[in-house]
Amino acid sequence: MSTAKGLYKYLLRECQKLPKDASEFYKHTVKQSFKQHMLETDALRVKQIIERALDDASWVVNKASI
Repeated sequence: MSTAKGLYKYLLRECQKLPKDASEFYKHTVKQSFKQHMLETDALRVKQIIERALDDASWVVNKASI
């Protein structure tokens, strides 16, 4: 992901792959996380947050598909 907006859209699309209840929960979680980290300025920390978000999204989608 090259931008925060792109990551946000990607994560919300990934939520659509989940069952309805889980989807609503994780959409809310994504929105809250973006609000929480919106003012982060440290480039290294932003990179860590993005990597963690992508790893977590992959794990959640894989777990839901089992």
